[in-house]
Amino acid sequence: MKAILQRVLSASVTVDNQLVSSIGQGILVLAAVAPSDTVKEAEALASKVIKLKLWDDESGGRWKRNVQDIDGEVLCVSQFTLLASTKKGSKPDFHGALGPDEAKALYDLFYKKVQEGYKAEKVKNGVFQAMMQVALVNDGPVTLEVSATSAVQQQKKADQKINQKQQKQPQQGAVDDGQAAAGTQLARAV
Repeated sequence: MKAILQRVLSASVTVDNQLVSSIGQGILVLAAVAPSDTVKEAEALASKVIKLKLWDDESGGRWKRNVQDIDGEVLCVSQFTLLASTKKGSKPDFHGALGPDEAKALYDLFYKKVQEGYKAEKVKNGVFQAMMQVALVNDGPVTLEVSATSAVQQQKKADQKINQKQQKQPQQGAVDDGQAAAGTQLARAV
């Protein structure tokens, strides 16, 4: 899962000119679900939302308090467009987002886990798959991209790093063969 977290003084969601949800000071979360995401990613992202330290403490210490520490609120909004690819052409490609039925199930789980990890009455929601107007007053501004990747994705990244390191290092056998050839030519010259 991928999310954009914005530290806000206030935020709201309106659908069809009707206010659906609003919060005061806290975090606006724009969240998207990828095809490889599982329950683990939803739970991990929910935990990050609640625990991420975005506020200063009373003595001015930077990045010391999370949303729970300030008794803030959380507004979660589903936003599949976060997973768009813009590598080709000028039209976004949304194949990086999970289909709506499966995505709704994982997004709903994510939202439920944020509620369970904090105070349910302090956690608000947008409307899944609706055309929403999201208003906010960003505080700072502080805006962070956060992701919870699957174990499969993490393993692929680790494998890619290993392969890149192996490609950069000269192969031992090739060096030895080259040295042997140079040694043979030197012996003939003598």
